[in-house]
Amino acid sequence: MPFSVNGILCALVPLLLWRAEQRVEACSCAPVHPQQAFCNADVVIRAKVVGEKEVDSGNDIYGNPIKRIQYEVKQIKMFKGPSQDIEAVFTAPVSAVCGVTLDASGKKEYLISGKAESGGRMHVTLCDYIQPWDSLSATQKKSLSQRYQMGCECKIVRCPSLPCEISAPEECLWTDLMIEKQVYGRQANHYACVKRADGSCSWYRGVAPPKKDFLDARTPRDHTATLQANRDIYV
Repeated sequence: MPFSVNGILCALVPLLLWRAEQRVEACSCAPVHPQQAFCNADVVIRAKVVGEKEVDSGNDIYGNPIKRIQYEVKQIKMFKGPSQDIEAVFTAPVSAVCGVTLDASGKKEYLISGKAESGGRMHVTLCDYIQPWDSLSATQKKSLSQRYQMGCECKIVRCPSLPCEISAPEECLWTDLMIEKQVYGRQANHYACVKRADGSCSWYRGVAPPKKDFLDARTPRDHTATLQANRDIYV
């Protein structure tokens, strides 16, 4: 049976539109070190989620209502953000558009980072760093109070392939994915990238705040050690 060109085009157009719609609706986020997520966020809190409901948040350009999920939260501690407590966390209704699903029973505590909104509210997406509080390491919990903020002028660079190295002294090389084959490995769970007196940055491990001799050091020893380890193992 002969096929017309118009018939083939009519069959392809809906398929192409469907594929395009699928790409638009997908939510994709690049891995981010917890410190970088802290520095990028407007608000970082420890909180319990005690309620959940769907709300209208205005209309889109076609006049259709924009739906969001509103989580009512009980803030336990604010690590970064406005002076006013956060009472509500908003997110998209489905994960396809980066909506976040949280346990609203009030039994689980979360670390929640995201963008500030007015009136004690914030907005979060799947690309923000949101974790059950009990899953964080002791180092991560301590770093939220001071150490991450100390390194916000530093830049954590993800190692895309081996070998890899830093391009500037204010960078820390994040190798968890390459070395340990997981996004949140030892560097994410137990290290912070801290700025030193000479302007360089280096990985620091430990629960206690960095000592003065570490901050005053002029050679970023941890950078050198990490790079040398990469060369010894993979080159």
